[in-house]
Formats: sequence, structure tokens, C-alpha cells
Amino acid sequence: MVYTPRFPAEECRVSFRSPFTAVALFCALAAGAVVSAPANTAHPPEVLYFPTPQAAVDVMLEMADLKEGDVLIDLGSGDGRIPITAAKRYGIRAEGVDINPDLVAKATENAEQAGVADKVVFKEQDLFETELGDATVITLFLLTSINLKLRPELLKLAPGTRILSYNFGMGEWTPDRTEIVEGRAVHLWVVPDKAPEFKPIGP
Repeated sequence: MVYTPRFPAEECRVSFRSPFTAVALFCALAAGAVVSAPANTAHPPEVLYFPTPQAAVDVMLEMADLKEGDVLIDLGSGDGRIPITAAKRYGIRAEGVDINPDLVAKATENAEQAGVADKVVFKEQDLFETELGDATVITLFLLTSINLKLRPELLKLAPGTRILSYNFGMGEWTPDRTEIVEGRAVHLWVVPDKAPEFKPIGP
């Protein structure tokens, strides 16, 4: 029997400290999105949280070709649906990282209710400070601008590591596979043996 978690599809949380941020995040949402924005953990985070649709989660995990021994890290994990589904359906270890303590608490509660608290851990942490070396799969639902800042670190991961992003790309790094789910893209990149060279993305 296929496990289908129950999460509130409409749940959305917005917080911001400036009118500019509000406009920028509204435009991102209108574009199809999104995210826990990058934040210096020394300051209150600016966050717009919008959950990955469960249909997209299912496709992301299918594209990841999860196997025993895989370790998944979800950057910007929200209510935890990606790590929880991965652990419940595929039996792998998974980790979620989010800057919002309320979401980390909610995700932890969801993992306990799903019976996978022994396989899944959620951390309150800046995604740019997260150690990714143990991961064989990375999942993202972030803005392209954030993906681009993460890209150099992602390309340092072990060859064969799978990177999956809902709705947003990696600039010049062409996906190895793309699927469309309810009108939105799910992209897969596989870290190559030799990292491609890209133009600097600015300061």
C-alpha cells in the first residue's frame, strides 16, 4: 500500500520586515512559489513559506530513484512532507532544515505522527550553514537566486548525488531530467565527475 501523508495544502506563512521584501516575495509567489529566504541567523528571518504540493513530492522522490542506504536532506523543509514521505515510503534516513522554529516543531510532530521519528530529524538552521556531505539526495523548493548561491556547494558533493528542485532552476546548469507536475517543473541534476565551470553570479 502506497503511503500518502496528510498535510494541509493551503498552509502558508508570510513574515517580512520591509515593504520591498513584501513586494519581492509576493512577486515570487505569483511566479509559482516558494520559499524560506536565506537569512543571517543573527537576525529575525524573512520568510515566505509555501508547501511543495504532495503530487510534486511524489514525483521528486520517484525521480530521485531512492534506494536503501540513501540519505536525503531537504533544504527549507517546512512541514517536513518531503523527508517524512521519503522515510515512510522508501525506508531511508532523511533530514530537514528550516530557519523557522515553528515549522521545525511542526515537522517534528508530523514525523512522530507518521511513525518515522527514528528515521527523520529536523533542524532549525540556516540552509547555507548546513553540512551536506552525507547526503546522496538534496531536495529544494527555493528561488532560482538562492539555488544559484547554493550551486557551488552542490557541485562539490560526491559524483552521483541527486539534486531535485521544484519549480526553480540552476541557471546555466542544465537539468538531467525535467517532469511537469500540475503545470510546474520538477528538475533533477546528477552531480558529475567533473564540475562544469559557470560564470560568476555576482557578489
